[in-house]
Amino acid sequence: MAQSLLRIYIHAVFSTKGREPTILEEWRTELHSYIGGILHNRRCDLLTAGGVEDHMHLLFRLPATVTVADLIRDIKSNSSAWRHQAGDHAFAWQNGYGAFSVGPTQLGDVIDYIGRQRQHHAKVSFRDEYLAFLNKYGVEYNEQYLWD
Repeated sequence: MAQSLLRIYIHAVFSTKGREPTILEEWRTELHSYIGGILHNRRCDLLTAGGVEDHMHLLFRLPATVTVADLIRDIKSNSSAWRHQAGDHAFAWQNGYGAFSVGPTQLGDVIDYIGRQRQHHAKVSFRDEYLAFLNKYGVEYNEQYLWD
């Protein structure tokens, strides 16, 4: 085979440090756009971004040349620096993240899910949501190390 061809979609989830409600409504859309720019610069396509005050969901296409770990590190460090430059020195992301593969036929459902975060979290906590993702995808974890 002469070419490397792939189509990988990732649903990434990460929270603010201590799950503090520091993603404010008045700049959340701008944060999503800023992160979209980071992804674009890394040759990733952002399909959607969403979340609430204490965590973020991203759905993006991952190219062959970028690792998930490097990309999430860049997103978190650059967006934190952006908030700090805006004078928001208390803003920080948690250390870890969750990243889950999404098939092409699931994209619409995941986009809808991310778009309904406000309604979803009126009923379900971030903690319960995240544990449900880990269990759904069969990710082994020690809950003692999940939360910073």
